[in-house]
Amino acid sequence: MKVKVCGITSIEQLHQLDELGVDYAGMIFYEKSARYVAGKLSADEVRTQKLQLKKVGVFVNAPLEEVLEQVAAYGLDLVQLHGKEDAEYSQQLQHHIPVVKALHVGKDETPATDEYAAADMLLFDTASKEYGGTGKKFNWQFFEQTTIAKPFFLSGGIAPGDVEAIASFARSGAAEKLYAIDINSRFETAPGVKDMDAISKFLQELKQQHVLKEH
Repeated sequence: MKVKVCGITSIEQLHQLDELGVDYAGMIFYEKSARYVAGKLSADEVRTQKLQLKKVGVFVNAPLEEVLEQVAAYGLDLVQLHGKEDAEYSQQLQHHIPVVKALHVGKDETPATDEYAAADMLLFDTASKEYGGTGKKFNWQFFEQTTIAKPFFLSGGIAPGDVEAIASFARSGAAEKLYAIDINSRFETAPGVKDMDAISKFLQELKQQHVLKEH
């Protein structure tokens, strides 16, 4: 299992995550987000960094041309689609870069995972009236009732105290395709400012549970 930290707004913290062995760092290209990268992260600076982690660009209903421009400008390794982008849009993007499609799970909302055959991976997040993270979890029993054919990221309100629950889920049959854990707002001191001590402790505890490999 891998770990993604989303909502990065600092080049210094990008390097700190890399040093901690985080696998993916998410940068949000949605201007209504409190973690919007514009004015916070220089494209040239991000693109030229030598990092082991993969850079993920998070987009919401953006024109395809705009996404491809930011992929080139920031040197992105993956694109995460967090809006209402359809399979055709995703397929066009796949000609250029791997695609992660976010699907939203709510109390009365079950995403149709088979609609996104074009995506390379899926990400499951908590449903909300607004785009972006809620800081709240959805019921992970969803995975017991749904067949997931692609590797997926588990997102949605994951917090420092969730290690045992994650470990239990990771060992269950429902997590056969679990690829990565995605953390964000519950590991911050302010929007876009990550609590590195909390992230470091979280990673160490996951390793102690033997669900995260030592690098």
